[in-house]
Amino acid sequence: MTTAHTANLLVELFVEELPPKALRKLGDAFATTLADSLKAQGLAAVDAAVTAYASPRRLAVHVAQVAAKAADQAVQLKLMPVAVGLDANGQATPALLKKLAAVGAGAEVVPSLKRLPDGKAEALFFDSVKAGATLAEGLQKALDETIAKLPIPKVMTYQLEQGEGAGFKPGWTSVNFVRPAHGLVALHGDQVVEIGTLGLKSGRATQGHRFEAAVNPVVIRTADTYAEQLLAEGAVIAGFEARRAEIVRQLAAAAAQAGANLKPIEDDALLDEVTALVERPNVLIGKFEEAFLEVPQECLILTMKANQKYFPLLNTEGKLTHQFLVVSNISPADPSAIIQGNERVVRPRLADAKFFFDQDRKKTLASRLDGLAKVVYHGKLGSQGERAERVRAIAHEIVKQWSLGTVPFTADQKDHFDVLDSKAQEAARLAKADLLTDMVGEFPELQGIMGGYYARHEGLRDGVAIAIEDHYKPRFAGDALPRNHTGTVVALADKLETLIGLFGIGQLPTGDKDPFALRRHALGVIRILVENKLPVQLPALIQAALSAFGELIQDPSQPLLTFFADRLAVSLREQGYSAQEVDAVLALSPARLGDVPRRLEAVRAFAALPEAASLAAANKRVGNILKKADGEVKAVVDTALLKEAAEAALYEALQAAAPVAQQAFEQGDYTASLKALAVLKGPVDAFFDSVMVNADDAALKANRLGLLATLHGAMNQVADLSRLAA
Repeated sequence: MTTAHTANLLVELFVEELPPKALRKLGDAFATTLADSLKAQGLAAVDAAVTAYASPRRLAVHVAQVAAKAADQAVQLKLMPVAVGLDANGQATPALLKKLAAVGAGAEVVPSLKRLPDGKAEALFFDSVKAGATLAEGLQKALDETIAKLPIPKVMTYQLEQGEGAGFKPGWTSVNFVRPAHGLVALHGDQVVEIGTLGLKSGRATQGHRFEAAVNPVVIRTADTYAEQLLAEGAVIAGFEARRAEIVRQLAAAAAQAGANLKPIEDDALLDEVTALVERPNVLIGKFEEAFLEVPQECLILTMKANQKYFPLLNTEGKLTHQFLVVSNISPADPSAIIQGNERVVRPRLADAKFFFDQDRKKTLASRLDGLAKVVYHGKLGSQGERAERVRAIAHEIVKQWSLGTVPFTADQKDHFDVLDSKAQEAARLAKADLLTDMVGEFPELQGIMGGYYARHEGLRDGVAIAIEDHYKPRFAGDALPRNHTGTVVALADKLETLIGLFGIGQLPTGDKDPFALRRHALGVIRILVENKLPVQLPALIQAALSAFGELIQDPSQPLLTFFADRLAVSLREQGYSAQEVDAVLALSPARLGDVPRRLEAVRAFAALPEAASLAAANKRVGNILKKADGEVKAVVDTALLKEAAEAALYEALQAAAPVAQQAFEQGDYTASLKALAVLKGPVDAFFDSVMVNADDAALKANRLGLLATLHGAMNQVADLSRLAA
């Protein structure tokens, strides 16, 4: 850092109300980009403390210890090759003089030019000093860069009312920004830094709260008094995080006041949005008629959150109460008018929800099915009605695969799967019917949920309503899985139909673009198969499901299986498994994803054994030998050709260990299966120490390769252990 005077810096851009869902990102970007630019110019230390401020009407940043001027920098400038810059007598050529003039130097510096190697020749270099930027210059550059790089969701064009410079016309000169800007503060300590942007010139005055500021404008004394003055004089909590924390505190206090054991609904996105809507929060308690609680609480909660930005109050059982919390931006002595106004505003919203619910229940889900034929799902994949029929057919195949993977299969289990098949097909047929209800038309987020409510109202079979409600699950990372077998089948069918159909018409995700959320659907399939330990094989399941599409699509099995493997690998690494462990298990492309966690745990347990490293290295060596062998190597051993003691000993050890490992593998005890192979370390090491695999005798060579193939097959049933080799 320079030895020039340093002081803390404050920059604020005062604007009209910013888009609330973008405020947090805008505030962070404004602070980070501006501070990074100052650091890059040498005006602030790399580790300088940076504090971001963002309220509905301002973006600001405080940067600690910013220099009034950056340090001068020594610069070495390459001019041109020596052969071009100097003549035979060592005098400067016209080309060199012209180049020197361009960098502000004359012929007098020629003797001091350095001749340094540059590739195969020498070049002339000029040493100079680049003056460090002044704070005004550097801050102007930083602010320009920041304005240009802000992640603005939608740009506004507006006319400037005042400004200066050639061509400026009040009301005619336009600028583009997220919202019209009305003020700029730039203070270095207690001194104004003269900069400008968006037709504004910097000063020290800003605006406080629209209605409650004690003083307006608020004249900022120093960079360090900004937040304190805005709060005391302007009635504004400038920091986004500080304002958010204050809202959380007030929500908890108001909930306790509203009733014992009540709590506001937890919703980080709503909390961020409300934080971006108020400058000084004031939480108030409102109520609505308890009769509205007859409507499904999801509908009421959604309308209060989405339309009014209220925080519904829940009891200890998570049930909605008839009270809610309002985060107001004003704090009158008597808040009754605000409370009554909000209660009056929310009532029609709740009444609409009740009307939709009452009207929807007048028609059955089945009566709406014909209407699905008129709802386009995808131009190449037909209507929602056709899609529902495919989901039903795939659900049938899933139950079939599930029953085939269940051993032993008793008469009671046959009855169970017959009933499951019937319920799953019914739920799959009706699952999309709620798309045509008034409630889902108003609130698309409730699809599936409302179908479950209407199915219960109709008295559909036990489990069918839950399956309809759950068939979109898991909707997001960390979401719950379907609660019953019927829901599990239909959720799998729905996700597989989406994946197979879209992959089958070439609509694969690319880079960051995934408009159909196929990555989320794939992770949903993986979670359902893995966490439920379903005894189904994914490749067979995809093949069986393909028949539901007929000639509509191309077979996408291979790219889809690769896609699943990639998603699974990412998911497992995020869960804490090492890349080696994941690679070892997935290298075998296990068909039953439900087995993957047990395989991973087995690999982890095996890797902890003292014999593991040696066996993994040997396994890798065996694999390489077999790959280089001419033709296919069969895992067959002729005991009469076991000439060396070490190969005979390895064969005997294999004969003892392999059946134990195989039995444990077939029983699904993968850890025991791998541990049974630990005894092979000694015989394997002795084999490679004293036996020549590629013997001159062709029969001996083939037999030894067969022995290695037998060893390789026994060792790599649970995972490819060679992936554990260093």
